[in-house]
Amino acid sequence: MKIIQPPFLKKGDKVALTCPAKKLPHAMTDAIALLESWGLEVVLGETMVASYHQFAGNDTLRAADLERFIKDKSIKAIFAARGGYGTIRIIDEVDFMPIKEASKWIIGFSDITVLHTHVFSVFGLQSIHGQMPVTIPDGTAASLETLRKALFGEEFSYHFSAEKLNREGEAQGILVGGNLALLAAVSGSVSDLDYDRKILFIEDVGEYLYNIDRMMRTLKRAGKLKNLAGLMVGGFTELKDNEIPFGQTAEEIIFDVVKEYDYPVCFNLPAGHIPNNQALIFGKTLNLAVQKQHTTANYI
Repeated sequence: MKIIQPPFLKKGDKVALTCPAKKLPHAMTDAIALLESWGLEVVLGETMVASYHQFAGNDTLRAADLERFIKDKSIKAIFAARGGYGTIRIIDEVDFMPIKEASKWIIGFSDITVLHTHVFSVFGLQSIHGQMPVTIPDGTAASLETLRKALFGEEFSYHFSAEKLNREGEAQGILVGGNLALLAAVSGSVSDLDYDRKILFIEDVGEYLYNIDRMMRTLKRAGKLKNLAGLMVGGFTELKDNEIPFGQTAEEIIFDVVKEYDYPVCFNLPAGHIPNNQALIFGKTLNLAVQKQHTTANYI
């Protein structure tokens, strides 16, 4: 597959904000101010103020809003304003073909994993897993700076402390992944990923421990974890347990599922549903070094 890297942003570029999933709780004033401080012109979609049950407008409106910005050649990046739930309801109703010729960055995380996997599996298009307008007010300065650098083509890397369950080693591969629940949800569809020789990133929020176990084993049974180049685990936050405890932490569950393989595994990557949600460039080749005291990763 040919990998497509969208053009990096420059001052004066137009970027769009749209809501393909859950409706917004309030205006995205802070996010708009930040993007404008980077020299960008912000265009707001109809979904930014729309409401239909829990969604940012009905499925037809949300699909049309996203498609509008995909087709608009003056828009150089599309920010999903928030996640929640709903992107999978519209993914097959959106015409993504124009993005192949006039490529542009898609930014978001959580439910937006559906967009990340779809544009990469179908078009080979790189995209950015990072802070969204709804999370920008609570984001760390470091996470927002990695987002800016990713969008404007500046170099950045990751360096974080080791965890006891890490499996040491070095790997090189294209970075893919996202929210574990959504990776399981798109499995077997046109939006599914080819995991072989990739470095996989996973994160999740609000899940029961037993369901993390089930989703990991679902991916394993589908053959998706066997031939990875490496595994990077981000935040698994706000987790729940049953009255009868599951008996393992999320990290222990994940390692137990992949313990028979020999690729490097690292935990504690600063990405996911956390304030320090540092940007990841999906579809870009990453060098990963999991060492005894720390883990480092950089793009090539």
